[in-house]
Amino acid sequence: MKHKVLIASLLIGSALLATAAKDPVLMKINGKEIKLSEFEYLYHKNSQQQLEKESLEQYLDRFVTYKLKVADAEAAGIDTLNSFKTEFSGYKTDIIKPFLEDTTVRERLIEEAYSHKLTNVDIDHFMYSFGRDFGQNQRNKAFVDSIRQCILNGEDWETLAQKYSVDPSVKNNKGHYGFITAGVFPYEFEKVVWETPVGAVSETFRSDFGYHLIRVNAVRPDQGEVRCQHILKLFPRVRVLTDSMKMSTKHKIDSVYMALQNGADFTELAKKESEDPGSAKNGGELPWFGRGRMVPQFEQRAFDMAVGEMSEPFETNYGYHIIKKLEQRGTPSLEECRKGIEQRMARDKRKDAPRIERVNQLKKQYNYKESPNLHNYLTEAIAKHGQYDSAFVAVVLANSKEPLFTFAKKTVPVSVLAQHLNKKAKLSNEDAVNYIESFVEHKSQDEVMEYYADNIINDTPEYANLLNEYRDGMLLFEISNRRVWEAAGKDTLGLNNYFNANRSKYNWDEPRFKGIILSAINDSTLKAAQADVKAMSGEPADTITTRLHQKYASAIKMERMLMARGENKSVDHLFFNGPVPPGKYPCVAVLYGGLINQPQELADVRGQVTSDYQDVLEKRWIEELKARYPVKIDKKVLKKIK
Repeated sequence: MKHKVLIASLLIGSALLATAAKDPVLMKINGKEIKLSEFEYLYHKNSQQQLEKESLEQYLDRFVTYKLKVADAEAAGIDTLNSFKTEFSGYKTDIIKPFLEDTTVRERLIEEAYSHKLTNVDIDHFMYSFGRDFGQNQRNKAFVDSIRQCILNGEDWETLAQKYSVDPSVKNNKGHYGFITAGVFPYEFEKVVWETPVGAVSETFRSDFGYHLIRVNAVRPDQGEVRCQHILKLFPRVRVLTDSMKMSTKHKIDSVYMALQNGADFTELAKKESEDPGSAKNGGELPWFGRGRMVPQFEQRAFDMAVGEMSEPFETNYGYHIIKKLEQRGTPSLEECRKGIEQRMARDKRKDAPRIERVNQLKKQYNYKESPNLHNYLTEAIAKHGQYDSAFVAVVLANSKEPLFTFAKKTVPVSVLAQHLNKKAKLSNEDAVNYIESFVEHKSQDEVMEYYADNIINDTPEYANLLNEYRDGMLLFEISNRRVWEAAGKDTLGLNNYFNANRSKYNWDEPRFKGIILSAINDSTLKAAQADVKAMSGEPADTITTRLHQKYASAIKMERMLMARGENKSVDHLFFNGPVPPGKYPCVAVLYGGLINQPQELADVRGQVTSDYQDVLEKRWIEELKARYPVKIDKKVLKKIK
């Protein structure tokens, strides 16, 4: 059976849409207008898909037939059925998705992420926390701005980081991260790192963790990745780690190291002795990692060792390790990294970038403008009310008709923000104004995109043509199913008549077995079953097979078949000198039937006859359509097709 979406396969391919200031009517079928743009759109798609080019006249004839069938489906009311509407609605949801985002942005972000992987960046880092409210956030950001100015004035980064940075790692690294690799930190952090020039200090920026400063000290080519096994003996988890505790851990790792030197298997010893819960069960094996993924001491050892080399025990903040280096490779290719990059993008802010870029394009298209008086209006409204509270949100803002922004001749009032605000927030009047204004951009994106989705069929010819293509394809499938495919299968009388009138078309080159094969698990069972069949001579075939199944159960099997040489092991053995059939049932005999040289009845060639009969019904249907529905083609417009 043909698939619904494939019905329009003669029309589907890569889009080449002809656009023009005027879109004349190319033809009318049953009074319905078909514009030049629709025909050109589908004609160019078809041309790109076809291996052998067909002429415009050939395609035109096929297109008219296609539209005649759609007209027949509409006349039958298929487009009014709830089942059709539901399925079409699902297609619409899928079709619109690519139009709601700029698909070039996603690929650009993937390429950007990969370009970051080609280098390592040595950085210093300073972080400060968020405040409790909008005003405090502004003050905290201003404080980080002041730290940046101090650094630019020559003050020591390490001193400022140790005194003010809230980054938990500052206790150990004093604000110096060293070389880092891409794909480890949040996107907004990574982007600033790779865009800040060597020697420069970034502007203050924020992530989900707080406000940050970055200083870039150096850049080098990426050093690739390594794969290792390791065995770890952990330090005790105590507040104060004493020298005796460390010495006890050192004795444990030394005994492991001695066993390895005496020939113990690293994998088996890691499973037994390693205290790293993540890797011990895998024989100590770690995933591929690059620079900046492990603690510095571990990373340095792993990269400095030769492949196959085993390290002596060494110390990190976690305990004592032994490493065995398994492999080393350069930076993976873009295609090798693509899946991982896409997975990270789906988890961070980049997942929204294609949509935001599309919104920005639409804002320009729709002449989007924010109200220049919004800030003054909010300031005066809060001052007049007295303070920001639930009453201000529910009464003043919720009923405000003050313009928030305009686009596409549409004015959106301030009142739309009320539903998004926290009515119980404790804010000063100034902070309240800033808080309310922070929702404008998000709301504008939603409003512009919603308007676009509602008007896309009028504003975007590509979408309108694609949507119509799917609609017509669905109608074509259903009407073809009714008039040809299912119709042929259900028309038993028509099939028989066609078979009897065309018997000479259905000849075989060699005989086939037609009947039932009886198979048994052994020869004695087969003979017993054959004796039972002889005793039931004269009984209907269904009665005999039912009784055999009841008596012998799984010790026998019976198969009704129509098979040529080479299509069945049992038939080959019985009639064509083939070997004994393999498997559970090696003993076989004919229950009913035998070799026939040519088809005896419709059932013997039903598939082929049905297919041929469908062609007959198709031709009859097309003749009927041409007689029923008038077709008028404007030859002058046809000449405009490129």
